[in-house]
Amino acid sequence: MRQDDDGANARHRAVPSGRIARLGSFGRLAGGVAGGMLAEGARRLAAGERPRVGDLVLTPGNAARVADRLSHLRGAAMKLGQMISMDAGDVLPPELQTILARLRNQAYRMPPQQLDRVLREEWGKDWRRRFRHFEAAPIAAASIGQVHRATLPDGRTLAIKVQYPGVADSIGSDVDNVATLLRVSGLLPATLDLRPLLEEAKRQLVEEADYVREGEQMRRYGQRLAGDPRYVVPMLEESLTTRKVLAMTFVEGRAIETLADAPQDVRDAAMTALVTLVLRELFEFGVMQTDPNFANYRWQTDSGALVLLDFGAARAVPADTIGSYRRLIEAGLARDRDRIRDVAVETGFLGQAAVAAHGPAIDRIIAAIDAALNRPGSFDFGDRAFVPVVREEAKAMIADRSSWHVPHVETLFVQRKISGTALLAARLRARVNVRGLAAAAIGATA
Repeated sequence: MRQDDDGANARHRAVPSGRIARLGSFGRLAGGVAGGMLAEGARRLAAGERPRVGDLVLTPGNAARVADRLSHLRGAAMKLGQMISMDAGDVLPPELQTILARLRNQAYRMPPQQLDRVLREEWGKDWRRRFRHFEAAPIAAASIGQVHRATLPDGRTLAIKVQYPGVADSIGSDVDNVATLLRVSGLLPATLDLRPLLEEAKRQLVEEADYVREGEQMRRYGQRLAGDPRYVVPMLEESLTTRKVLAMTFVEGRAIETLADAPQDVRDAAMTALVTLVLRELFEFGVMQTDPNFANYRWQTDSGALVLLDFGAARAVPADTIGSYRRLIEAGLARDRDRIRDVAVETGFLGQAAVAAHGPAIDRIIAAIDAALNRPGSFDFGDRAFVPVVREEAKAMIADRSSWHVPHVETLFVQRKISGTALLAARLRARVNVRGLAAAAIGATA
């Protein structure tokens, strides 16, 4: 969860909690976008242009309307937008990326009256008697809930995550409405079947909205990592946890991005610990926390430990998905580029149509990544020399809408975590022995 602004910069806005209210909000969004399209269309026609519908939908003004409305709705509408912006940023057109990227940094708080109403429903009308102090201003706000700091009568400090009202009940309709927004934009080809992904997104969001389930996942992660000083997991306060309120010990830590100013060895150690955790999730636990949002990690300066937060997106990884990644790593360690391509198709990472139409470009992309990963020493995530090569080779593939391909949903969720981890490592310019860690994870030789 991202840290929100305090004081005068804080923004309170009641979350629409009923289905009719949320549907009306989407209706107002559609009306505002349509009005913006008419105005922009008139302006361009007056200038002698013949604008495309897609150009009219994705004006800066409409981007702001969409981002603001989804932020107001929060819940699945905002969460799905955030997910798409992180998972498909290299595929979606720049204008749609602009809309969705704004959602990663935009959230409103519940007004105090709405917060009080939620806590009364969950804890009873005398809920304040449970605490010595409960901070009314949230310390973080995100798509599904906001977090408050509270002190118990015995002096222990807790972090209390409170779910926005109506979120759980509106997941299905919210996801459908965002899907409609994507379709009417005309930016995704009609042949691209998003139904499996959207249905799985609904299922995961339902799970994320169950804070009892998240508390249990957090407890299990704490058990798996117990005794390893590289990681800190908050402890569940079960007596205060309900489906809509999650109570846990408050753990001090700095935003993970602040590591960017730390010495190289500190950055390397932190990202080595995080890459190791991802590999353990995949090949040892068979369970992965699939949300790579940077705000789900904190860093403790004194101990160098990573604080792990937000386990709502923790999910079991199917055995066949684990096997797919094992075969890819084996081919990568052997530097068998043809096998890498073939396994990528077999397991659904790549579509057959894309390979048939753009085989040479795909081979050059694989070669560029292979060369970067096999330089002497640890892999330098800060050295992005291969990225322009990959981006240039991928241009024709991205432009060829007929070859677009949606991998299996389980692969997408795992890849989301892997890609997000790599993005964080690049942000921190970390150096990590990726080959050695991957080989150790599957019991192979680097």
